[in-house]
Amino acid sequence: MRQRPEAPANHPESGPPAPPAVWLDVTLPSVEQNLALDEALLELAHEGLVTTTYVRTWMAAEPVVVLGSSSRVDEELDSLVCEAAGVRVVRRPSGGATVVLGPGCLMWSVVTPHPVGVPAIEAIHAAMLDPLAAAINAALPAAAHHAGHRVARRGTSDLAISDPQGGEPAHRERDVPERKVSGNALRVRRHGVLYHGTLLDSFNLSLVAKVLRHPPREPDYRSRRSHSDFLANLNLGREALEKIVRTAFNATLATGDWPSDRVSRLVAERYAANDWTRRL
Repeated sequence: MRQRPEAPANHPESGPPAPPAVWLDVTLPSVEQNLALDEALLELAHEGLVTTTYVRTWMAAEPVVVLGSSSRVDEELDSLVCEAAGVRVVRRPSGGATVVLGPGCLMWSVVTPHPVGVPAIEAIHAAMLDPLAAAINAALPAAAHHAGHRVARRGTSDLAISDPQGGEPAHRERDVPERKVSGNALRVRRHGVLYHGTLLDSFNLSLVAKVLRHPPREPDYRSRRSHSDFLANLNLGREALEKIVRTAFNATLATGDWPSDRVSRLVAERYAANDWTRRL
């Protein structure tokens, strides 16, 4: 694949710079194709056909519900509401709960080859989320810092932003200061890891409450809050968020090449197949 140098600097809070990664400057037309591209890159890493970490972002053009690999349709979403609202439902290759994508929700993906075997799961979460949180904090405006807002890892694989004022009155009464801005998931193969997730920026959060049920599992810090009370937008803008992702993972190389044949195969076999999406 072609590579050319482009160099966003690592922020010191994220620790020593990671080895240079490849920024894959590609957004495919559909959610299904973008999910397939993530898995295609994981296949290449697992097979030893790429030896460099690949980093990319993309954004869905319209609202879409994305099930986790083991999510049960009737348990996690309201199919009738989705159908009435014209919101499609697809399934991703990684674990975790169901999410809603769309304009204002930036998706980020990192595929890392591990020729001698993958690290422990907790080490993977730390390697992905700690530098991302540090890069977001470095990009928050001064007013946010003065107000005490800060992004940190919470639960298994969330990023949440602190709100010392408690946000809305209901939050102050319950003294629950953190709201989720990023939910993430991974898929591990013997010689590669796919880590991907959301960055809520200017997303229609009310839509989440409309189409999703309360999740069957939740981190302790959620404290049974509804989707509307639990989620928050970063309001940094897409360009700033993409720079944050590149900085966090030292994506100083760039390419526009992508494995189109593998993506087409995976879309046909899985992501556009109703029996794959509705299998649980």
